[in-house]
Amino acid sequence: MAGAEAASPVAEEKAGEEEEDDLGYRLFPDRNKKPQSFLFRSLFTFHNKCQLMLRMTLETNPYAQLLLEAMKQSGCTVFNDRHFSCENCDGCVSGGFDSATSQIVLCQNNIRQQSHMNRVVTHELIHAFDHCRAHVDWFKNVKHLACSEIRAANLSGDCTLMNEIARFKFGLKGHHQTCVRDRAIRSILAVRKVSKETAEKAVDEVFDACFNDLEPFGRIPHSKTDAKRAYRDFQNRDRYNANL
Repeated sequence: MAGAEAASPVAEEKAGEEEEDDLGYRLFPDRNKKPQSFLFRSLFTFHNKCQLMLRMTLETNPYAQLLLEAMKQSGCTVFNDRHFSCENCDGCVSGGFDSATSQIVLCQNNIRQQSHMNRVVTHELIHAFDHCRAHVDWFKNVKHLACSEIRAANLSGDCTLMNEIARFKFGLKGHHQTCVRDRAIRSILAVRKVSKETAEKAVDEVFDACFNDLEPFGRIPHSKTDAKRAYRDFQNRDRYNANL
């Protein structure tokens, strides 16, 4: 998997471990199964609830709406039934972006609230946007992965004040940057069998450039109000460019 939204701390890999890296697919076991029939899936509350929350996010959340519009402008239109999949996942992740299929996986067994769905969809759409606009080497270049994880943590609302308070984490100056760095490292460790030192080094080497890359928002959206303003500015920017 290209990138993942980590739901809980991930243990560091043991030094010298020789187990082959499965690129994070172990966390998404349904990826390797045959698609289930609609009738079969409709019997399970998790799947129905996931689909309903996803629809609500795509229709009403300004973070997601901006990213969907930006993807469309970049030639990568997103379709609900093609590019999103509600599946059961490992307990340590909430979602992931599968670059091999250009599909966002939403962990129906771990996402229980609409606010959580909003954040996970936004996080993974940022990975999808990066995949669309750049030649990202998700599997072999850990710096590329680190950059997208930094952007996702920075722009998705992962590190808003309210979310950090809910995690019992408090800070003053520079706390947002600290949160972004820590969550980027956690996400890398969730999907790659690398040491914590390797993940930290990759994040630190690209942090400044990737933290300051605010596309397509143009600002860090610290709240839904900020996201609405960013979405309005993005729409106005497109209208201005169309008149040139």
